[in-house]
Amino acid sequence: MKHRFVLLTVIGLFLLPLFVLPLAAQDGPAPVGLRPDAPTYAVHGPYWVGTQTFVIEDADDPMDVRVWYPALNPNSTPEAITYVMHWNQWIFDGFDSSMNSDIAGHALADAQADIDAAPYPLVVFSHGGGSESVLYAWLVEHLASYGFVVIAPNHREILDASFSDFARSTIVRAQSIPRVLDYAAALTASTSSMAGMIDMERVAIAGQSYGGYTALVAAGARYDMVGYGERCAALAPDDPNQFLCFLIPSQEEMAQFAELDSIPQELWPAMGDSRIDALITIAGDSYMFDKKGLAEITIPVLAIGGTRDTMTLYDWGVRPTYDNVASQQKILASFEGADHYMALESCADAPSIAENLGLYFLCSDPVWDMNRAHDLINYFTTAFLLDELKGDVDAHAALAPDAVNFPGITYEAQGF
Repeated sequence: MKHRFVLLTVIGLFLLPLFVLPLAAQDGPAPVGLRPDAPTYAVHGPYWVGTQTFVIEDADDPMDVRVWYPALNPNSTPEAITYVMHWNQWIFDGFDSSMNSDIAGHALADAQADIDAAPYPLVVFSHGGGSESVLYAWLVEHLASYGFVVIAPNHREILDASFSDFARSTIVRAQSIPRVLDYAAALTASTSSMAGMIDMERVAIAGQSYGGYTALVAAGARYDMVGYGERCAALAPDDPNQFLCFLIPSQEEMAQFAELDSIPQELWPAMGDSRIDALITIAGDSYMFDKKGLAEITIPVLAIGGTRDTMTLYDWGVRPTYDNVASQQKILASFEGADHYMALESCADAPSIAENLGLYFLCSDPVWDMNRAHDLINYFTTAFLLDELKGDVDAHAALAPDAVNFPGITYEAQGF
């Protein structure tokens, strides 16, 4: 009997790797955040993250899109990728727009999609003016790790000192989101690598800066150029906020791009998409909608912004968004003292932005540690999307006002 026990033990030791190794190979990613003190929902989610690029070629103007998604990683390969940020849309005297910036990402290029829990809710992400989606890789990668498919178009536009392209870009951005949603529906219904991955019944729109504007208009906000004009007219000629009124002289051009016969005297026609169920705007421009136009939004809203934003001023962006949308569920997370660029890639992950281009302000914040700001933005956006698109009761409870207590965050919420 003793010899039999020893024999079985030896056999077991030889067989043990056969059982342990496959299990180890299927281990998920480590649940860590950007900082050791990252709160719940800011740590890496249970899914590995893959990324692929596609081109929407259904019109005369092809559109590049990048997709982040839950992926298979049987060998537990470290998530590592180098994205390239192109600056050729920036046209400024003395700026070398031919220089590109490498961005250290945390995803698996062209990894096989994890179809087991599919279809996953969809998040469309719109980048800021003149930039590209990879400048927000830290955020979209994080959302994919929690079981969302993120599709991010690259808007083609020119960013210069005179805002010469913004009349066109303002309208084309709005028109691009339904096009992206149509493409997502076709992609998941195809035999491509994304077949069956996307749930078109659960959709959110998100964006930062002019991407925040894009998210607002896609969610149903309508231009109120009369209210916008009155607000601008009340400013003194030397008021530093005058730069926010750059669209006022462009109304006729905007109407032409929108294929309108004349400039509307009331609210402009809606350019939103009814497939969108939730909205996230980060430092998003909302001034062109004014109170009446923002009141057209009724879906759940998360507005995030810095109180010292010098580009999209707090009182011209996220504050009026929260105050004026008609949504029954809405959140305003204000980062005290933060500026406009806290949601862009950090200088640590994109050092050439500061070192080669001299644009340190684009990858840093005067007050906030970027990793801390990113952890908290990840926390709010992830909990919000888990609640609104997956019905996660714990995430809903985490967004209640008495459950949110982070130093430097002023938090307001209704319906939570």
